[in-house]
Amino acid sequence: MFELTGFQRDLLYVIAGHDRPSGQQLKDELEASTEREITHGRLYPSLDTLVNAGLVERGEIDRRTNYYDLTEKGREALKERMEWEKTYLPSDLTSNR
Repeated sequence: MFELTGFQRDLLYVIAGHDRPSGQQLKDELEASTEREITHGRLYPSLDTLVNAGLVERGEIDRRTNYYDLTEKGREALKERMEWEKTYLPSDLTSNR
């Protein structure tokens, strides 16, 4: 995961939180969360990188729309990332209150 950009890692988290979202759904969700415009020229190459890395699978909803879903490798990468992050965060930020 260290080879990914922060934006690509954010995409993995958003994909994990949805049931096979489309690229447009991912774009809308990230724009709402970050309050920044995300261009297609940024979104789709980043998704391609995740697919090519084997972290995400792409499938077809219809002729014009694809969905994205985490692979097992993607799930494991997110779990490992979360564990790594916990080692650097103070316990009051990682407790389940």
